[in-house]
Amino acid sequence: MLTSGGDAPGMNACIRSIVLTAAAHQIEVVGFSHGFNGLIEGDYKKLLPYHVQHIIHLGGTLLKSARCPAMHTEEGAKAAAITLRQMQLDALLVIGGDGSFKGALAIAQHYKGQILGLPGTIDNDVDGTDATIGYATAIDTALDAIDKIRDTADAFERIFLVELMGRHSGFIALSAGIASGAEQIICPELGVLKPGELDAVIRPIQNAQVVKGKSSYIIVMAEHCYPGGSTALAADITKAIGIECRACVLGHIQRGGSPVGADRILATKLGAYAVEQLLGGAHLMMAGEVNHQACLYPLQASGEHKKRIDPYLLRWQQQVAND
Repeated sequence: MLTSGGDAPGMNACIRSIVLTAAAHQIEVVGFSHGFNGLIEGDYKKLLPYHVQHIIHLGGTLLKSARCPAMHTEEGAKAAAITLRQMQLDALLVIGGDGSFKGALAIAQHYKGQILGLPGTIDNDVDGTDATIGYATAIDTALDAIDKIRDTADAFERIFLVELMGRHSGFIALSAGIASGAEQIICPELGVLKPGELDAVIRPIQNAQVVKGKSSYIIVMAEHCYPGGSTALAADITKAIGIECRACVLGHIQRGGSPVGADRILATKLGAYAVEQLLGGAHLMMAGEVNHQACLYPLQASGEHKKRIDPYLLRWQQQVAND
């Protein structure tokens, strides 16, 4: 098995579950270091139950993670498959997001063993599962920061713009924004903003300041929603309304930290389920959870289209922001 792409809180819990479940079925587990790089280079270690003691609460990943440019080439996929064949491994488990699953699918073209994916990404942008490993923790991390920013925003009567991760997905921004009581949420599902076309953002701020007399105003924004990011948008808002707007970019802090209980449980459940499904012959599938039930979903379909954000919450947020 390997962990690939961006790390997510709960990956260690998933590794632990896989190792313990495999040991119960007398299956040998090999962990490759630094994602697909370790697979291509043959950098691995055998994992036994004692290796995964007391790691369920740790962030990051015991196996380390990394991007792997070589996996974007056929030669890289072939090299990974050669390692699997030479080591006589029967199956490969990949913990990661849609990019990692594309790498797994590329390897499948040159490898006859079983391949299963487990959704490990804070972005929650993988189809076939209600939540991905790390998503719940990322929300809580962002929420804690926004709550603290609210305190200083109230004290100085300022506008704050908080930029969260999510690549091209608004799951974290919408969830953390709603849970924190943010006045506005900007995310890809609501459209990318353009300089000079900020009336939809500025008008609610002016109404809140003048009509409702709010002492603070928080805008939660997903990354990549404005040219130049939140710093540029904060400067343009300040210029447009004459009230200081400060930007705060949380960045990679959202990917670290001890996983919350929900992520530990999900990771444990999916890790055990994946091993059991391998024993049942599953191949080119992803282990996910839908309506609290573990299930399999075609690996190919997990990233075919953009996962839909909750339309009700999106509609509600638009309604109250414009009120």
